[in-house]
Amino acid sequence: MDGIIVIDKPEGFTSFDVVAKMRGILRTRKIGHAGTLDPMATGVLPLLVGRATKACDILPDQRKRYTATFRLGLTTDTQDITGTVLTNSSVSATPHEVNAAILAMHGDIMQIPPMYSAIKINGQRLYSLARKGIEIEREARPVTIEDIRLLSHNDNDYTIDALCSKGTYIRTLCHDIGQLLGCGAVMTTLRRTMAAGISLDHALTIEQAQVAMNTSEMSKHILSTEALFSRLASVKLNSNQTRLFRNGVRITLAEHAGCWSVYSPTEFIGIAETDDNGVVISRTLFVLEV
Repeated sequence: MDGIIVIDKPEGFTSFDVVAKMRGILRTRKIGHAGTLDPMATGVLPLLVGRATKACDILPDQRKRYTATFRLGLTTDTQDITGTVLTNSSVSATPHEVNAAILAMHGDIMQIPPMYSAIKINGQRLYSLARKGIEIEREARPVTIEDIRLLSHNDNDYTIDALCSKGTYIRTLCHDIGQLLGCGAVMTTLRRTMAAGISLDHALTIEQAQVAMNTSEMSKHILSTEALFSRLASVKLNSNQTRLFRNGVRITLAEHAGCWSVYSPTEFIGIAETDDNGVVISRTLFVLEV
């Protein structure tokens, strides 16, 4: 089995929990995933199965889209509602002011990663230090909020939609909105609606995946590996070029540098990067090598 199965991750599961569960359902060990989700989060978790696992580190679309709700007036040590409350403040901001603070996060911004994160500093995970009550200084990192908008609000709870770059922490985004308003904020819900260019429309629950496997209908839900590379330009090879490409021979694919989806006369076969002269300098095959 090769391709992508999109799971709607349930709340309370880690991403690895889902991978472990699906290894049992699909009866294969060769599964990776495109983008970790915290246990409290739900939504799109693309699972790369079989030869598709080669794509884990070369995904061209690293953006993620989320729907998140935050509550004004609170801060916690985890920046979400599961943490220990640090401050509890009154809220005077109007919906208009909250919307302005939300829109102020649009574009290229700097984020300080939360202590409760998997980032390593000096060989130690930040969350491991945080659980010991240790907080260390973290450098702000650049992230991009490509699109952000207010969807709804109810009293001090506000729901946003955000399209962001890889490495963005949505709970930190909510925290920073609260800091900008002077009252603090914590994330209360998080749902990922898109990852690796794949939306919730393609997602199955774990239970639905189990049923599909039991009824031999899983093939209907497997996306082809090439779906991950739909944003790339493509090049189609003739039979001789295909043989050379599949055997690792140095060949010219194009007239300039770029990343390409590569097709044989009949199928998608891999990804290639070319130099300024269009010569292949790296390739990843998603078909059996010959």
